[in-house]
Amino acid sequence: MFDWLFVVPADRRLLGTSRFRGPTPWVIAIMSFSIVLIAATGLALASTAGSLTRAIETRYALEVPNGGDNLDALVGLLKSAAGVTSVEAVPEGEMRRTLARWLGPEAESTDLPVPALVNFDARPGTDIAAIQRRVQAIAPGAQISAHQDHVEPLLRSMHALQWLAFGLVLLLGAAAAAAVVLAARGALDTHRFTIEVMHGIGATDLQLTHLFQRKIALDALVGSLAGAAAGALVLILLASGASFAGELTGGATLSAVDLLILLLLPFALTALATWVARMAVLAALRETL
Repeated sequence: MFDWLFVVPADRRLLGTSRFRGPTPWVIAIMSFSIVLIAATGLALASTAGSLTRAIETRYALEVPNGGDNLDALVGLLKSAAGVTSVEAVPEGEMRRTLARWLGPEAESTDLPVPALVNFDARPGTDIAAIQRRVQAIAPGAQISAHQDHVEPLLRSMHALQWLAFGLVLLLGAAAAAAVVLAARGALDTHRFTIEVMHGIGATDLQLTHLFQRKIALDALVGSLAGAAAGALVLILLASGASFAGELTGGATLSAVDLLILLLLPFALTALATWVARMAVLAALRETL
């Protein structure tokens, strides 16, 4: 199946002795570099979205307008409610400091009513509607909202970017395949006289295809690995330089599976280039008959 990888030195010299020259390795390297960076971005987005979803899927907020006259009673109600695992009241001072980012010193005015806010976690399946009814019996106008509802637009955007990254990877793979087709046809034109001589002495199309397939496969492998190595270096530099990234992503990093996918990408690109080269050369040789 892989006998085309092993050819005698005399056969190698039929296509010239130069190795890894010409545009093919460079084009494949650029494609591989771009694919690794885009794929890493998509995988990081998926990891971040997953971590964010897991962190907030059971998180809720109780908002009480016009301050918290009944805050202690509400906190006690939440702590005693079935399914609630933790309750945390946000201090009024922290709320005012948050508002000060937009309102400035006016946020400290006692004339400015600040709603009371209580964050709590609940197990999956908890009857939030029942808790809402009990809360409103104590503080009419109080509302419970899921954190996930507020973050849903962000999650949708992140999922859209993931699909965009996936589409770009496929697009770059298609562009690499097109470049290989052009390279294969160019190599056939360059060595047309050699091909005619070999046909004349009885060489088959498959034997000739193996020669071109091996050369393009080696060019693609070198280019893919070089581009992937450059992409990995860029990712390492970005990861070490952006110390704030952990805070922005909740500490999300690429998993072992993600790293394995990135590791396999240059070999997948090489396999694609090899297969495309085989099909292109066979088709071109049959056209000349």
